[in-house]
Amino acid sequence: MTSRRAYPSPLPPTAAVPAATPSPPTTGRRPTSFVTTTWQPGALTLADRGRTAPLVVSTADHPGVLRVTADLRDDIERVTGTAPAVHHRDRLPDPAEGAPVLIGTIGRSPLIDRLIATGRLDVRGIEGRWETSLQQIVTDPAPGVPRALVITGSDQRGTIYGVYELSRQLGVSPWYWWNDIPARRRPRVHVLPGRHTQGTPAVTYRGFSLDNGHPGLGTWAPAHFGPGHAPGHPGGFTSAFYARVFELMLRLKANCLWPAARGRAFAEDDPANHATATAYGVVLGTSPESPMMRAAGEWHRHAGDGTDPYGGNGAWSFRRNGPAVRRHWADGIRRMTEQHIEGVITLGMRGDEDTGLPDGERIRLMEAIIAAQRDILRAAGTLGTPQVHILGDEAQRSWEQGLRPPDDVTVVFCDDTRGNLRTLPDPDLPERPGGYGLYHHLAHTGAAGTTTGADTTSLAAAWEQLHLAHRYGIDRLWIADGGGLKGRELPLQFFLEYAWDPGGLPLERLGEWERAYAATHFGPRHAPGIAEVLHTYGVLQSRREPEPPTRRTTRDPDTGEVRCDDAAIPYSLENYRELERVTDAWEQLDDRAERIAHTLPADLRDAYYQLVQYQVEATANLYALRAAQFTNLRYAREGRAATNTLADAAEARCADDRAMTDYWNTTLAGGTWRGFRTRPGTGHGDPDVPGPDVLHPPVRRIELPERAALGVAVDGSTAWWPGTREPLTLPELSPYRADPAPYLEVFNRGRAPLSWTITSSEPWLAPSQHAGLTGDQLRITVTADWSRAPRGRSTAVLTVRGPDGAAARVVVPVHHPRARRRELRGFIEADGYVSIEAGHCTRSVGAFGVRWRRLPDAGRTGAAMTPFPVTAPRFAPGTGPCLEYDLTLFTAGRVRLLTYLSPRNDVLPAGGPEFAVSFDDQPPQRVHITGTTGADATAMNGAWERQTSDNVIVITTHHDLPVPGRHTLKVWMVDPTVIVQKLVTDTGGLRPSYLGPPESLRLR
Repeated sequence: MTSRRAYPSPLPPTAAVPAATPSPPTTGRRPTSFVTTTWQPGALTLADRGRTAPLVVSTADHPGVLRVTADLRDDIERVTGTAPAVHHRDRLPDPAEGAPVLIGTIGRSPLIDRLIATGRLDVRGIEGRWETSLQQIVTDPAPGVPRALVITGSDQRGTIYGVYELSRQLGVSPWYWWNDIPARRRPRVHVLPGRHTQGTPAVTYRGFSLDNGHPGLGTWAPAHFGPGHAPGHPGGFTSAFYARVFELMLRLKANCLWPAARGRAFAEDDPANHATATAYGVVLGTSPESPMMRAAGEWHRHAGDGTDPYGGNGAWSFRRNGPAVRRHWADGIRRMTEQHIEGVITLGMRGDEDTGLPDGERIRLMEAIIAAQRDILRAAGTLGTPQVHILGDEAQRSWEQGLRPPDDVTVVFCDDTRGNLRTLPDPDLPERPGGYGLYHHLAHTGAAGTTTGADTTSLAAAWEQLHLAHRYGIDRLWIADGGGLKGRELPLQFFLEYAWDPGGLPLERLGEWERAYAATHFGPRHAPGIAEVLHTYGVLQSRREPEPPTRRTTRDPDTGEVRCDDAAIPYSLENYRELERVTDAWEQLDDRAERIAHTLPADLRDAYYQLVQYQVEATANLYALRAAQFTNLRYAREGRAATNTLADAAEARCADDRAMTDYWNTTLAGGTWRGFRTRPGTGHGDPDVPGPDVLHPPVRRIELPERAALGVAVDGSTAWWPGTREPLTLPELSPYRADPAPYLEVFNRGRAPLSWTITSSEPWLAPSQHAGLTGDQLRITVTADWSRAPRGRSTAVLTVRGPDGAAARVVVPVHHPRARRRELRGFIEADGYVSIEAGHCTRSVGAFGVRWRRLPDAGRTGAAMTPFPVTAPRFAPGTGPCLEYDLTLFTAGRVRLLTYLSPRNDVLPAGGPEFAVSFDDQPPQRVHITGTTGADATAMNGAWERQTSDNVIVITTHHDLPVPGRHTLKVWMVDPTVIVQKLVTDTGGLRPSYLGPPESLRLR
């Protein structure tokens, strides 16, 4: 879609970055597959050469079951090209029509109940359960009818899920409408014999909220489905819109929706909204600012200027306007009862626009609010209806200070808006009858930025947090913040499938899940390549949220103050080729995604663009823009001839971003999604700030002199010649250096071509090129002939000469260790550090049934390690499971150890999280993570903002190693929930970078 490839990067090429790959297939329990295109003995033919099995459903069944039968008819037609007949009656059709499909709910459908009564249908393990379905071929269901396929459920949604499972196995994606995914054509379809069930969900209520503030959804939906019906509120969402949302939910086996609330009102925006939810069989809930089944907008639209519809003063305040607020809530419960709305009732109260309550002592006030709400429920006879109390920011503080709602109320723990849990239930306390729930963010919001435009979910990291929640007994309600749905398809589907069956999605099966996800949308032929692209996309995105990508967060080592600079990029331009490597990884992924697009049939390309290509291409374009933008600013300071070329490249990337938005809104799927991509352009430091699409900070252009002039810059330094007249210094050369050879750049500071030469003070030190004629710049790598280089530490000098006698000196530190290679073990020091990915431990030593477990690609640059099981007890330092890393140091004395951790919060009732580190047999140093960082996920303070923006916590400890040689670094478990990503031992040469240095060479 973009023109980026027409503007080759002026940055020197870097080494290829290998793709992250999904984990290989594993063996174990798999979802039951019962649909085939090849007939087998005992199978029932659903469709064959233009004939399809009739569908039969009783008119006595639930409205949602009657409706889903029509969806199945349409799905069969999408797949086979022929729509089956649908019969609404309590008897079977004429046998001449073929073996029928009987659809019905146990205890509601006479058809199903007769089969159970006559023993032809065994519903043991199904009947009486929650939302459990069964698909089974039965024999002799009626006189003259030899066989029939039965789809039944324990309740209305059980039957609905059973029908949609058949649709999914036929090849209809749950997202077919939302992403223009055509069904795979299959003229012959058969159902295999056997008793097939998808089990009972592990989490009772599963669903998502709609981000009512999402600019794309709020623009597109009223334009596509028509304006809201409430006078003066045309931006409301109508029943036609919600019908599409409800269908998607049920196809994904979700059952609960929190409708868009802020600025919208579900009941008023379309009077048919509640009836539509009931017709589909969907449970309604509300977010924290909309208690008692009433959207906040139902109050704020009608209250103000000192009045409200209930004779009060218009204030949304329980203390100052309690009687009116109570009547408002009572009307919500009355409406729920009269309209037979299935709901989960939110208790509590928040302030205007989802902010904390401004008045009153918090805990006593909240206890009074909940007591008043419960009195209303008791009076209405609805006290037995499921109720939740959601721990938003101030409610979380109240919980920590001792607030406890009644035991039958579900306590919903909210994450920190970045996908990290803030609290877990205390397993030592008695079980709550109401249990616990989870509100989990997929569309990240809050002080650390916002990611409303792209999926930034790391699947491994999400799995770890969801697994943690489930293992600690959070299983009554799971709601994900689904953003505007589009752009959140993969993480939302994963969230809901995990909520349904955590045991069916173990860590080892994530790669298999990714391939199945791709196959559902694009077929098995293209699934492996697409799954690899999606997997690598998630790994790269997990390094940092791309919006805003220019924000650099730093912490003052003396005061602890965290500062944010929106005009600085976090990735290093000069150290470890970091920005280049990150940008190149995105370019390679974009190339792979585009190559796959060219192999797809034309009817899949719109879906592929929406589900895969756009997010890859847009992010790759953004990184290319930032690389050009910030390199331009550096080049302008140095007066480089390439400065203006980079300014052109940055502005071209801005144009590409606009072109992608225009394509999405005008051409994609015939303009169906016009308005969905409406966020401001990528030039902003903050994408939520409206304004013209300009680069921030702005690029610079310079005027060059006519004559050529020499400039020199070196790897690992911001210094440049002639900006300084002192010698420049390269990073240390070593035969054990793992990252690419250091370089110097010869650049022109004029219009005419630059003639230059390089000479070396030592015959064994060689630049990759000794002389040349350069228009703008050239990168020269520096290597040593180790067979000739002296042992020990030495220094060589390169002299770069240009016109008019210009000469720049470059000092090259060289370390050729005296120890022979065969004497070295583990990770080898070079360039003043040893860098180790946590997943590459030499040994993992368990204790008392607890061990460290590898989380593939859960770190920013590799696999992470975490203790398992997650419910393990605390260990004293030095007594628990231990990770050991062998390394060889050539330096003795004090070293710094930098431990890179995932930004998890203090979720354990006993306090923490803690871990310990040591070298060799030295006593472990115990580290309290949140005590060290000062991060507060409830207050969302600066330390929390930094670690969540950076997706890492870096803890520094100091250690004395009196002798060089072999050492063993040990990481000790103290608490579960600690996730170790990377370990860097700084012996004096570590340079600043965002991701940390590349991993060191490892010798075995």
